[in-house]
Amino acid sequence: MYDMGTRERALTLVAQGRSLNSVSKETGVSRAAIRSWQIRIEPLDRSRAQPCPRCCETPEGPSDPATYAYLLGLYLGDGCISHLRRGVYFLRIACADAWPGLIDACAEAMQILRPANKVFRVQRQGCQYVTCYSKHWPCLFPQHGPGKKHERPIALEHWQQEIVDTHPWEFIRGLIHSDGCRITNWTEKVIAGERKRYEYPRYFFTNVSDDIRQLYTDTLDKLGIQWTHCTRNGNPFNISVARKASVALMDAHVGPKY
Repeated sequence: MYDMGTRERALTLVAQGRSLNSVSKETGVSRAAIRSWQIRIEPLDRSRAQPCPRCCETPEGPSDPATYAYLLGLYLGDGCISHLRRGVYFLRIACADAWPGLIDACAEAMQILRPANKVFRVQRQGCQYVTCYSKHWPCLFPQHGPGKKHERPIALEHWQQEIVDTHPWEFIRGLIHSDGCRITNWTEKVIAGERKRYEYPRYFFTNVSDDIRQLYTDTLDKLGIQWTHCTRNGNPFNISVARKASVALMDAHVGPKY
């Protein structure tokens, strides 16, 4: 634990134009710590730490299951959990700069689930990583494991499936916000000798993992949404929703990214 004087001195040196490397060498403080102080200089009050609902003597679900269902969808699409040190993990979800509303919604969902932990955003080319540190992300997302998600089995725990069954639209919304989109397709037809152009909305969900696509389509089936595989280059990675009634339901509960 570094005192406020050390923190303020390090940030003063950075503000003078010094590099993180040089400040780290002079102060003996890691670059990661200095970067975190640029976001929050005050030490976290560890007494505020919220208990993990999955680590209780009697495990239970998250306090806000609807928010959890949404964040679960985001995690399965564009999220990862990495081990930092001493049992601390960080959840990171990549969100494109083109969708500022999505970035805000993702950060809000993380904060609701771990209210005592700082949520911050790291800018990268074309996207922001919405990130939060906690010892309990693997408890909340047991799909965490070594390697890429599409290279290992992905299955929901019983308690997760209950949440998805209760809040299916939030789960679908999270998946679409991560690996999906709403687009306008068009086609031309010749009617009575006249060529006419028709436009229609369509939802796509694209994920390389067979298991994650199965979770998506199983949930669509329970909601009465008609879908089809859209195979490209021999790969069935795309799920399409184009029927008018189904698109209307998706519009009412999901809508385009924003």
